[in-house]
Amino acid sequence: MDVQFLQQNWMLVAAVTISGIMLLWSFVGSKLSGIEEADTLKATRLFNDDALVLDVREDKEFAAGHIPKAKHIPLGQLSGRLQELEKFKAKPILVTCRTGQRSARACGMLKKAGFETVYNQAGGIVAWERANLPVAK
Repeated sequence: MDVQFLQQNWMLVAAVTISGIMLLWSFVGSKLSGIEEADTLKATRLFNDDALVLDVREDKEFAAGHIPKAKHIPLGQLSGRLQELEKFKAKPILVTCRTGQRSARACGMLKKAGFETVYNQAGGIVAWERANLPVAK
């Protein structure tokens, strides 16, 4: 590689390197944390197998439409309400939000609290609705 090019474009090289690391982390990070992603097919299987569906969106978001039978605990309240989920510690839990970001954080909290089988719904309720799966209001 041309050293002069690298010296003149070091910011570009740094940006490309950081972007690559972030992209790699998005694939590897959840595997290292022990939190499994559930696409809509796996989420549907979990739903049909009576896993607990935990929706961590805010009240207005939940009221606008949610997965049927979902338990609603907003992310900001989750740490103070973990005792409500104690009976599900050994059961599968599918955690959902709008796009999968808040639910990923909730999954981390649940794993730290000793919940055994936690799945982050990839794409959240947005992916669920795009797949034309049932939504309750």
